[in-house]
Amino acid sequence: MSFDHPSYLWLFLLFIPAVAWYIYKYKKATASLQISSTYAFDRMGESYKKYLRHLLFLLRLGTISCLIVVLARPQSTDYWSSQSTEGIDIVLSLDISSSMLACDFEPNRIDAAKSVAAQFVSGRPTDNIGLVIFAGESFTLCPMTTDRTVLLNMINEVACGMLEDRTAIGDGLATAVSRIKDSSAKSKVIILLTDGVNNTGSISPETAAQIAKTFGVRVYTVGIGTMGEAPYPVQTPYGITYQKMPVEIDEAVLQKIADMTGGKYYRATNKDVLKNIFSEIDKLEKSKMIVKEFSNKEELYFPWGMAALILLFVEMFLRRTLFRNIP
Repeated sequence: MSFDHPSYLWLFLLFIPAVAWYIYKYKKATASLQISSTYAFDRMGESYKKYLRHLLFLLRLGTISCLIVVLARPQSTDYWSSQSTEGIDIVLSLDISSSMLACDFEPNRIDAAKSVAAQFVSGRPTDNIGLVIFAGESFTLCPMTTDRTVLLNMINEVACGMLEDRTAIGDGLATAVSRIKDSSAKSKVIILLTDGVNNTGSISPETAAQIAKTFGVRVYTVGIGTMGEAPYPVQTPYGITYQKMPVEIDEAVLQKIADMTGGKYYRATNKDVLKNIFSEIDKLEKSKMIVKEFSNKEELYFPWGMAALILLFVEMFLRRTLFRNIP
């Protein structure tokens, strides 16, 4: 147990003068009813009240002690616990360029990808999973974590327009590799989802794939988009209209990335194809890892407050009944 305001515990020093005053007052006390001689009472036995006469003072000190502890705010101590579990390390690298707003998926590509990714994350509670987004540049939105709540919130916040437009597949893959390369897991996986052709960036997709291969990272590439044409939202003076535009996915590059790293390339024309990727990852060898869990503090003042209240009522009851002063 720890205290949020331990300085209040210094109030216990006040007990020293309080006890001293009580002893001084007791020695100076005189009987309320005085008689000329106590000779007639010498043969009477001593009452138990003589030995319990200090109980009221002890009850009062107990009440004050409990109130001081309440002021100091007792709390359960924080602690870290570690447990061994099995899983793999995964980084989702998601394309958020403007072409992901195409509506050949319901409601569009980006929302469909987010929905399937969220289902995938929820179904893998023991894996370390991170999230990288890319368009004209790349960015780590969520580092590797086992905290599903944080990761799912990050996935829900993903939107097109967060980064400079265009498509830098190489940068998106390289950033994902940098996040997973130092992992000690036996199975390290990157799932790269894109719907376009690499047309910018400082690292080519082939170079990024070679880096992934060097660090033993398996890359699953997913080309998102139907065959032929897809409706894209276009801003016009009269509002947003949808125009048919050709679907251009550099399948050769995505296939090459998968082949170089021992992964697999998928052409996702609907959500069911994405689920096949997750089934493939389930077959990978899992490795043991240590997961740290944090326990939050809990307030423990309530029992002390109740004890103070009980002691106060007991003192008041005894003072007005068993230890009542006469007159």
